[in-house]
Amino acid sequence: MKRNLFLMSFGIGAMMLAANHANAQSRQCAAHDAVVERLAARYGESRQSIGLGSDNSVVEVYASAETGSWTIVVTRPGGPTCLVAAGQSFQQLNEALPNLDQGT
Repeated sequence: MKRNLFLMSFGIGAMMLAANHANAQSRQCAAHDAVVERLAARYGESRQSIGLGSDNSVVEVYASAETGSWTIVVTRPGGPTCLVAAGQSFQQLNEALPNLDQGT
C-alpha cells in the first residue's frame, strides 16, 4: 500500500506539472544544480529515485532519512527544475511485487 502511495506521488507530480505548465513562472523553479544544492543544504535531502515522464520530463524524489522530509521535483527538457510537492514522513521501501499467479 505504501508503495502504491509512493508511485501515486509520481503520477500526481506529473499531473501537476501538466496542469500548471502555463503557470511555470509562478512556481518555485530554478536551475537544477541550484535546486539540488538548496535541498541538501537546507533540508539534508538527497536523491532517492528518478524516473522519466511521458513528456520526457525528469521526475526526481529527494528525501532525508534523518528528518523524513521529502521533495518531488520535475525538470522539463531544456527547462528549469520545479518543485511540485513536498512533505514529511518519508520511508524507504523495498517491497516485492504481489504474486499475480493465481494458478489454475
